[in-house]
Amino acid sequence: MLSDQVPLHTPFTAASTASDVLDGVDLSGREAIVTGGHGRLGREVTRALAVAGASVTVAARDPERASAAVDGLEGVRVERLDLTDPASVDAFATRWLDSGRPLHMLVNNAAVLFNPTLQRDARGHELAFSTSHLGHFQLTRALLPALRAGRGARVVTVTSGAARFGEIRWDDLDFTTGYDPGAAYGQSKRANVLFTVELDRRHANEAIRAFAVHPGVIIGPGPHRPERLASYRAQGLVDDDGETVVDPAGGKKTIEQGAATIVFGAASPLLDGVGGVYLKDNDVAVVDDVQRPLTADSLPSDASSAMLDPDDAARLWTLSEELLD
Repeated sequence: MLSDQVPLHTPFTAASTASDVLDGVDLSGREAIVTGGHGRLGREVTRALAVAGASVTVAARDPERASAAVDGLEGVRVERLDLTDPASVDAFATRWLDSGRPLHMLVNNAAVLFNPTLQRDARGHELAFSTSHLGHFQLTRALLPALRAGRGARVVTVTSGAARFGEIRWDDLDFTTGYDPGAAYGQSKRANVLFTVELDRRHANEAIRAFAVHPGVIIGPGPHRPERLASYRAQGLVDDDGETVVDPAGGKKTIEQGAATIVFGAASPLLDGVGGVYLKDNDVAVVDDVQRPLTADSLPSDASSAMLDPDDAARLWTLSEELLD
């Protein structure tokens, strides 16, 4: 509920790292799944959870590539999962349920960023929506028995401050007309938050709590691809020399800082009894409905009433079920 979207005033800041957030947290005996847990941000989430004692399964479309990325991390295994393929999602969930393992932390991290041209999955769904939302929606529902067995499980879905600007194209989710990369990305990120709201409403009474997380803007330490430098400069993400700008308070973070709020949502005891909320900077974000433009000096990423709307959340859930039938 919107009334729950109130900061807790945690001891952490925008500059805190994943290691800071999990300092003193013992995750021994806990099972975690991290989709895309081998990429830059996902790997740091995987590493931090594993160091804290969790057994982490990295779910990846390319297991060979993922295995190479997480090689050397103890307590980490890799399994195949293609979020755009319903059969692959069902197979992954069936393998997990057949193992009899409970699931304590599901981190829906995998995503598609800005596709310059329209791409679709095999069913015809726009790729960002298919990967970031629909695949995770199917996966989470399929794993509900294991989440219930976790007796206090958390589902963390990685969204973005773009959820403030994104809109659900209720009558044209798949961009049969008017495709725009930013609009497609924004829709998928808005869907992540709405999914979190409805998931928590439906399953909080089963001790399954849900969180949507904005990790910040993370472009990595560089060097950056030449074709991206002009865009990065316009957004204030690199300086005139092409060096990465790190300004956690301004939302521009390192990988370690970006992973912090994700593991905060997955494992921090400070969130016990909380759910269905949008997190940023290692806390529950404030609600700010003032329309603020994106500029090089300002990257608005607080919560808004629209992205937490319970009616939209319920509507999206029903529509997502229909799309999977």
